[in-house]
Amino acid sequence: MSTSKKRRILLIEDTVPLAKLYIEFLRADAHEVVHCTRGGEALDAAAASPPDAVILDLKLPDMDGLEVLQALHARDASVSVVIITAHGSIDLAVEAMKLGAFDFIVKPFNADRLNLTLRNALERRTLARMVEGYRKDLDRGRFHGFIGSSPEMQAVYRTIESVAASRANVFITGESGTGKEVAAQAIHRASPRRDGAFVALNCAAIPKDLLESEIFGHVKGAFTGASGDRPGAALLADGGTLFLDEICEMPFDLQSKLLRFVQTGTVNPVGSGREERVDVRFVAATNRDPLAEVQAARFREDLYYRLHVIPLALPPLRDRGDDVIEIARTFLFDYAREEGKALAAFTPEVEARLRAHDWPGNVRQLQNVVRNVVVLNDGPQVTLDMLPPMSGPDAASCAASGSPSADLPEGDDAVQPLWQVEKEMIQKALRLTGDDVPRAALMLEISPSTIYRKLQQWRIADGRSAGETAA
Repeated sequence: MSTSKKRRILLIEDTVPLAKLYIEFLRADAHEVVHCTRGGEALDAAAASPPDAVILDLKLPDMDGLEVLQALHARDASVSVVIITAHGSIDLAVEAMKLGAFDFIVKPFNADRLNLTLRNALERRTLARMVEGYRKDLDRGRFHGFIGSSPEMQAVYRTIESVAASRANVFITGESGTGKEVAAQAIHRASPRRDGAFVALNCAAIPKDLLESEIFGHVKGAFTGASGDRPGAALLADGGTLFLDEICEMPFDLQSKLLRFVQTGTVNPVGSGREERVDVRFVAATNRDPLAEVQAARFREDLYYRLHVIPLALPPLRDRGDDVIEIARTFLFDYAREEGKALAAFTPEVEARLRAHDWPGNVRQLQNVVRNVVVLNDGPQVTLDMLPPMSGPDAASCAASGSPSADLPEGDDAVQPLWQVEKEMIQKALRLTGDDVPRAALMLEISPSTIYRKLQQWRIADGRSAGETAA
């Protein structure tokens, strides 16, 4: 073990000449040694500044050494205590080992024996802290909007914690529905920018001719319909985080302007000759392979390396083990409370079905399935007959393509499919706000990127339906 870092050693020995000798022994490893002659004094010293290891003589003038040992462990179970004892007290030293002491040394001993035992004790403390850290990680089932305690998600949580305080740009990859925007929000919330704005922009859902204005803003008269100045996402995110979702969908000619923004920190609103300086942290995301997009000349290599500083890959739900059950139970609880339903648990057969499913739509698909169950059913438990078909793509994609729900009787007009209700509500909000997506999102209490994503899905579905009709 490296001894380059000073360790704080608490030496509890009432015989002062022996204590001075032990301190001399410990100089070889350059430890910081605090010497106490009484048990009470030692406990006060440990409370004021916790030691990395303790060397404890069991024979003390004011209290029993075993009492000191127990008190030290009550405050910090990971502290390593080395007992020093005389030949006649070996049985007492063994008793101390049973109470949690790391090791004991019989007097007299030399410097090598003391230092070797102490190094081992310090190594044990380091390992104990590491194990405790891993245990806490494994017990962490929630993290800034994420649900799941699988090892794959613990790695994601640790990466987010590590990069949050930095200004470095983060590039998130993962399949659709894995929670890329949740990860971006987690980075923002865990960062010093948490009090600033988090602005999300879906590059795939905004028409190409409007995307530049959405990012950089525009001035009055910049183009037909620009009736006034409007700040873009870059200015709105000043002092905070700008999340560019589906970045690989950005038009190639606009990528050069984004690159300049990333490099200089300045933006030019459309139709304006002035530059404005902004301070944003960039988080980008895509469900494609960004390097493959670079190699195919669809994404600028220089922009890729500017944004791809810290990579963060989100695992698909099928690789997250029992996380699917944790997530499903959380959705069930939330939606049942929201809908005033009694559903409180899944039967073992349902949990087995959920665990075995491949979930091509990931968490978003699972969310839609659970919401479908809650809206259309009631009772104490979710049973197999309540589950909607789950063999195809996610529920949103099925809805967009017009696929009927097998759980609804034909000709039943009393209940609309959930996707249809959702679509009508989004369309109504857009009509009421004059197609202002951020205001509509605020009204619906959802993310603007959700609306952009839905609009894109519906456009694709409408185009597919028109093509099938023409055929």
